[in-house]
Amino acid sequence: METITFNPPQTKQCPFCAETIQAAAIKCRFCNEFLNTDRAKATQTGSTPAEDKKTGGSTLFEGKPSLWAMTAAVIRGLIVLGLAGFLMLYPLEELSISKQIENPALPVAELPADDAITEPAPDSEIAENAAEETSRFALGKQQLLLFRKYRIIAGLGLATLVILMLLIKMARLKMTRYEVSAERIEWSRGILDRKVDNLDMFRVVDLKLRRSLLDCIVGVGTVALTTTDKTDPEFTFEKIRNPRRLYDAIKKASLDADRRNSVVHLE
Repeated sequence: METITFNPPQTKQCPFCAETIQAAAIKCRFCNEFLNTDRAKATQTGSTPAEDKKTGGSTLFEGKPSLWAMTAAVIRGLIVLGLAGFLMLYPLEELSISKQIENPALPVAELPADDAITEPAPDSEIAENAAEETSRFALGKQQLLLFRKYRIIAGLGLATLVILMLLIKMARLKMTRYEVSAERIEWSRGILDRKVDNLDMFRVVDLKLRRSLLDCIVGVGTVALTTTDKTDPEFTFEKIRNPRRLYDAIKKASLDADRRNSVVHLE
């Protein structure tokens, strides 16, 4: 009787995500990491990658966004602050007073004819009209004071909101940090909720350097990356110092990573 032996498929664990994959696989189908790179071998053996030994584990670029990235926000904020200052300082309630003086609300009594005989108004009617005029004046003055109070509060609130938004944007910029090595791009951001993410260098498909006239004067620029990463298909280094050095470093590192991992980007 012939015995049939069943050999189960040889499997192994991915060194990056610990999922079970085929033993002959060179790329994990779960995390899309290549398993034939120096980084993967170093992860499996616990040794230092050959690339890190060659470069001494040095960082190609490290920096933060410049405060010049806030130029547009500061210009818009100054415009709104000017509006807030106008609300606080310009007495808008006086415009209503001047309109009432030019166009009085009360109709002017018709003048009597020459041959008409007028009788003096009783003292009680004169006192009643005077009291009515006094109460109307007090009510108008109270309304003007209330309008002035709300005008100043609105101006102060608008100015405080603008300054607070600018401070938050400044804090976010200063809490953002970029670090570029030969293998990957890593960045951290967030004020209260700190987040750290990375992008493998072989996933970079294209990169562009943008610099305006003001950027050239102050020595900053923006480097935009097009990648095959699903999380960050478009990644931007916003207003970085020495952007040309960063551009050249990423371009060289991405080409070297493509050769090491045998990656070909199809247009």
